[in-house]
This record gives sequence, C-alpha cells and structure tokens, in this order.
Amino acid sequence: MDGMRRFEGRGAVVTGGASGIGLTTAARIVAEGGSVCIWDVDAGRIEAVKAELGERAHGIAVNVTDPAAVEAAAATAEGHLGKIDVLVCSAGVAGQNALVVDYPVEEWKRVFDINVNGLFYCNRYIAPLMKKNGYGRIVNVASIAGKEGNPTASAYSASKAAVIGLTKSLGKELARDGVTVNAITPATVDTPILQQVSQAHIDYMLSKIPMGRFGTTTEMASIITWLASEECSFTTGAVFDVSGGRATY
Repeated sequence: MDGMRRFEGRGAVVTGGASGIGLTTAARIVAEGGSVCIWDVDAGRIEAVKAELGERAHGIAVNVTDPAAVEAAAATAEGHLGKIDVLVCSAGVAGQNALVVDYPVEEWKRVFDINVNGLFYCNRYIAPLMKKNGYGRIVNVASIAGKEGNPTASAYSASKAAVIGLTKSLGKELARDGVTVNAITPATVDTPILQQVSQAHIDYMLSKIPMGRFGTTTEMASIITWLASEECSFTTGAVFDVSGGRATY
C-alpha cells in the first residue's frame, strides 16, 4: 500500500464515513492522494474525523432518508471536491432481532428507509454528476445476509438483498457511461454496528464463518478502494463476497 496514489486528483463521497467501514475507507482514499466528503448523521464525529484526516477531508451532516437533504448534500459535496468521482455507500443499520411473525412494523420501515431508500437517494442524485463527467465509481455495501438470509434478521437481510438488486440494475444502466457500480457482501465485520444486535445473533453469525473470525474494516476498505479506483474498469453490476469462506458462490 505504501506509495500507492490511485486517488490522486479524485473526489469521493463516503456515507457513514464517521465510523466503521466508511471511516477506514475514507482514510485509505486520503492516504492514496484523494479528497473525501464524509456524510454522516453524527456532526460531532464528522468534525473529529476531519481533524484526523486533514485538509483534504470535508464533511456534511446529512440524514440519508431525506431525499431533499441528499440532493442538496450532493451539490455541496461537488462544490467541496470540484467533482465527485467516487461514491461509497456504507451508511446502514442492523435493526432489531426478532422473528418475522413478531417483527415490529415500524422497525421494518426504519431499516428499509436507511438501508434501501437512503442508499437509493445517494445513488440517484450522485450518479448523474458522474455521468456528465464520463467517469465514476459507485460501491454499495450490502451484506452476505442479503444472499443467505439470517434468522431473526429479516429486515436487515431483505434490505441488503435490495441493495444487491439496485446495484445490478444501475450497473447495467450506466455501463456505457464510464461509471461502474458494484457491491460488496461482507460477513460480519467488527464495527460499532455489532452494538445494535443481540449476543446470540453475534454468536450465530460467527459460527457461520469458516475462518472462525469476523472481518476487519481494513479488509473491507481494501476491496472497496480497488472497486473505487481506475483499476476496476471492466467490472460493473457485480457483487464481491468478503465473507471468510461463508459464501462460496
């Protein structure tokens, strides 16, 4: 990684960029010469991250479930960065653990509003900015749960399946415009999102990973930054497993 400058002159928007996978990815992009605009709901954390990453880091406090706010943030980010070359959508929530027959309707709606609608708005309003420039890289963070379905996590699993479907559709739509759209499907990663789920569910997810450990944000950032770079030029609408052997298809 030393000496790599894949993002020299590039501008990136990273949602959920104040923690977890988003933060590690943003730091990697800056380290490789790029500028980032972090989107997160935690304004305090944004300021701390900007201070940590330096002058090429910008930030916007934005609720991705508000389409008008996302559209405005896209315009503001373009102003900060000059142009948006990269979009990494890592903002998301785990949701409650409950059986489908017991799942709270309002919680189902909340999970979908953040994980699906919010991601759609980000893709929807930033893709045209990339298309007009003839270049772009979109990376959506889905989950292995979107392929396999985790018991007691139906909202999360279904929402991540929707992310996969959206990624495939948009990838085909932009295939001739210089814009690639891909997704990753991690198994469980050691991030603050684990605080949102039960210990029983954490134990279940660990038991499904042949490597016997959770992934790291550094491992996720490694594949995200490849997908977000010029090196990824003939791959779009694809889904990359980062699952410690859990997914073999």
